[in-house]
Amino acid sequence: MALGSVLLEILQRPTIGEVLSEILIFVIPLWVAVAIGVIVGWAWKPKWASNLSREMLLDSKVSKEAEKGELSVTTASSVIPSFNILKFQLPSCVSWVADDGGIQKDSLSVPPTLNSERSSSKIEKERSDLVMEDDFEHLSKLVEVTDGGPAWIQVMDRSTPAMSYQAWRRDPETGPPQYRSRTVYEDATPDMMRDFFWDDEFRAKWDDMLLHAETLEECPTKGTMVVHWVRKFPFFCSDREYIIGRRIWESGQMYYCVTKGIPCSSVPRSNKPRRVDLYYSSWRIRAVESKRGDGQLTACEVMLFHHEDMGIPWEIAKLGVRQGMWGAVKKIEAGLRAYQKHRASAAPLSHSALMAQINTKVSADHMKSLESRTSDMLEIESQETPQKRVGNSIPKFLVIGGAIALACTLDRGLATKALIFGVARRFANGRRL
Repeated sequence: MALGSVLLEILQRPTIGEVLSEILIFVIPLWVAVAIGVIVGWAWKPKWASNLSREMLLDSKVSKEAEKGELSVTTASSVIPSFNILKFQLPSCVSWVADDGGIQKDSLSVPPTLNSERSSSKIEKERSDLVMEDDFEHLSKLVEVTDGGPAWIQVMDRSTPAMSYQAWRRDPETGPPQYRSRTVYEDATPDMMRDFFWDDEFRAKWDDMLLHAETLEECPTKGTMVVHWVRKFPFFCSDREYIIGRRIWESGQMYYCVTKGIPCSSVPRSNKPRRVDLYYSSWRIRAVESKRGDGQLTACEVMLFHHEDMGIPWEIAKLGVRQGMWGAVKKIEAGLRAYQKHRASAAPLSHSALMAQINTKVSADHMKSLESRTSDMLEIESQETPQKRVGNSIPKFLVIGGAIALACTLDRGLATKALIFGVARRFANGRRL
């Protein structure tokens, strides 16, 4: 109302010259304020804004060079993803962000195949070393919450009649946010869940974000696989590709499924789709009691651990995760029920589902040794903690003692002494001013 009255008063001036002069006097300060805001904002722009503008310039440069036919292999391979989608991938990368651009399934070029002249023994060794025993032990520690990482913060707890879901997040000192979830599916078996997450052929029927899936390598003795995925991303950034190594361990009707990003020279990097290098998504599957309370192990629990390098501000990524998490979970549950009907129709198993049944057996004694080894490490850490506290208490006494001497020496009144004691107390507690 105040702005309208001011404009009305200006328009009531008797001459056009006075109207224009009053308008200029009214508008110029606004434009000056806008210019100052732009300058200050550009000077204080965050790092991710610089990365985004750099990527846009790089995309323009690469596209121009490609049109001129001057794009070399070195230039193409040096293009590194720096701005990714807001997405949280549950077992085997379920995404919820819609996209109306990017690579289409029909136009996607098939990556080059492996060199058939390599010896089978060399290939066998390379495949078995992609996902190793250390990866299984790390997943086991994550499940038992003995990996030594930061504490988990719960971010969701929801359920439906056929499913319950809980999710946690933690923020390590370095690297992207990490997520942990526990999903319990009613009327499902561990074997069915294992095959469902591994079945890339059936995934295309329920996961509309998957543009391309191809098996690059596989080990028929240990079940290790290398798969190449291309997933749909929003229109404002290119689609993403993943080179994933995966393998399954079995211990007492529990399945430990490890999938992670691995290097792969047989698929050269390209500008579009962009490759995601830092990727980890692994889970433990086991039968649990149904929430119906009948004492029967007719439900299936999936403990998932996931993180990847988003390439965008992590606070924004967290917001996107929270907004899309529940929708992605319901999408997985719908895909599982469709898969159960598919298997009930006596349809033949796909090749990837057959590979899911090749597992590395882990004995109960080995699991116990892992648990005892972890407990021993925790005991050592707990014994070291009091020593660290004693060592930190020595400077505290020195600081407080020095503050008392300084306060008694200076005769500047109660305010000065209170300030000295306050500063000393902050230093003694290890806090910054």
